[in-house]
Amino acid sequence: MKMLHKIIRQIATGENETLDFKQSISDASKIARTMVAFANNKGGTLLVGVRDNGSIAGIRNDDEKYMLELAAEFYCSPKIELEIIEHEIDRKIVLEAKIKPGVAKPYFAKAEDGSWWVYIRVMDKSLQASPVMYQVLKKQSKTNDELSAYSFLESEILNTLKDEKGITLTDLIKSLKIKRNRVIYSLAKLIHFDLVKVNYQQKLEFYTLKV
Repeated sequence: MKMLHKIIRQIATGENETLDFKQSISDASKIARTMVAFANNKGGTLLVGVRDNGSIAGIRNDDEKYMLELAAEFYCSPKIELEIIEHEIDRKIVLEAKIKPGVAKPYFAKAEDGSWWVYIRVMDKSLQASPVMYQVLKKQSKTNDELSAYSFLESEILNTLKDEKGITLTDLIKSLKIKRNRVIYSLAKLIHFDLVKVNYQQKLEFYTLKV
């Protein structure tokens, strides 16, 4: 029995936290969003030449590989190192672009207007990072990963979340009556130390205690 090509097996799992399909690449700034989202998370793989429904389209020409390299070098900050592998499937070429978890988080993607934004990977989507998640990413690059004691604010956040099935940053700030930046920093610290969980509904973040 002929073994299925490894790319076919990957495609069968569908797009997810570490896998994204692109039929083609025509915009380096857009593909950079997915790259930094992977780098800011667990890493991931881009399959270029694959339609959203998983069917093989194949790349149009070598420009697709050039666009990947352009995005990684000039539209991502810090620059992202890619491993690009060509696969021939049914006489069509699919590019497999592998991105490792970043070691210098947060990674930024350059928008068309020249501004730089941070993206994270949530299920099969690359979303712009909230102020809270931006702070979480910054903490991941620091060497100190021990939480010796809770501050008063951190204790207040944990106590508030005990009675909540999910609360937004805005509602948490209203409940605590404390300045926004202080809540963001403390909440990010609790998420970093795996005490608070982030949930998403329609791209909106909700926070709960980690069970």
